[in-house]
Amino acid sequence: MTVSVLILFGVFFVLLFLGCPIAIGLVTASVITAMTVQPWASVCPLIVKKMNGGVENFSLLAFPLFILAGNLMNNGGIARKLINFAKLFVGRLPGSLAQTNVVGNMLFGSLSGSAVAACSAMGGSIYPIQKEEGYDPAFAAAVNIASAPSGMLIPPSNGFIIYATVVGGTSISALFMAGYVPGILMGLGTMIVAYFYAKKHKYKTSGSSTLGQWIKVTLDAIPSLLMIVVVIGGIVGGIFTATEGAGVSVLYCLILSICYRNITIKSFIKILYDSAVISAVILFLISASTAMSYVMVRTGIPMTISKAILSVTDNKYVLLLLINVILLVIGMFLDMTPAILIFVPILWPIVHGLGMNSIQFGTMLIYNLCIGGMTPPVGSVLFVGCGITGLKLEQVSKMLLPYFGMLILILMLITYIPSLSLAIPKAMGLV
Repeated sequence: MTVSVLILFGVFFVLLFLGCPIAIGLVTASVITAMTVQPWASVCPLIVKKMNGGVENFSLLAFPLFILAGNLMNNGGIARKLINFAKLFVGRLPGSLAQTNVVGNMLFGSLSGSAVAACSAMGGSIYPIQKEEGYDPAFAAAVNIASAPSGMLIPPSNGFIIYATVVGGTSISALFMAGYVPGILMGLGTMIVAYFYAKKHKYKTSGSSTLGQWIKVTLDAIPSLLMIVVVIGGIVGGIFTATEGAGVSVLYCLILSICYRNITIKSFIKILYDSAVISAVILFLISASTAMSYVMVRTGIPMTISKAILSVTDNKYVLLLLINVILLVIGMFLDMTPAILIFVPILWPIVHGLGMNSIQFGTMLIYNLCIGGMTPPVGSVLFVGCGITGLKLEQVSKMLLPYFGMLILILMLITYIPSLSLAIPKAMGLV
């Protein structure tokens, strides 16, 4: 079994280091490892069968639909309305444009379910204004990067949908509700760090808004914000499933984009094409990860790794800390989707044995991997944020350190205080 671990992960990470696409690396490593435990003639047909079965899940249909909805929002003029709405609440805080960026990321991310989309839409819209007002570009980039992943916790979240399909028997509605407090805490933590930096460097505020401005901006933003009520309310209320809710969100965003007159037939075709490409890449990742999960179970790898982790200590709190460190390292090298599919089957039995609820573990896991999206060498949010400001990675990394410290502190709270994840689902009778 130890040999299987070395072959599987050795081949995978060597291919990853050589620049091979993740999905191809997963399949190649799975095939080579499977050949060590069964006849080679039966390996390829079996792997293909497992890959096909990995995407034959109705819940996964929500994934491409939410991606399409996010792309419609990103191109439908919604970002600017959310920025104006966010500014109403934080306009009097030091560094109000940075604070607006954070609240805007929380709102847009929760609507689109994509940290990259939020980082691109919000950062791209607000950075030119920050530049005019003399904001340090590295500070502007760090705030945008650190707050963009909060929308992957605040529902609807594609990460929670994938996690629910892997663990099995876990309510997607409960996971969605569990993500609110950690997602809001991530945003507030970013705002606190930005507040002290802005106050130290005497960044000006945007001032207060008049009653007329409040009414106008709020009325402009209500149609966009209603999507949260319609989609999440419908899912939690049992009116439709998460997959059906994703379809509703697509229809809602399409109607809204048409009403705002920010979409043409040409741009709509491009949105469909882009969404199809992104969905195909992610579904192929899911399919390939399913093959690896099968090989891991077939060779007893999860049990081997579990025993290795449990041999370090039997202290529950130390084990949870160790698992967090492992997840933070994993997030540095893998995107959220393959990380969930590969490592949840390994880590879930361990935390389940420690008495952790699957909903709390899902929240802790997604929060960890959100931080991973901000870290090199494969942090997609990090690279998008740097690209918007035109800064190099090393210029932004130093500025991100205080944010990492705050986010890891919040991670510890989520890990050791179950009520932060479970209070809302329990109050709604979902747990």
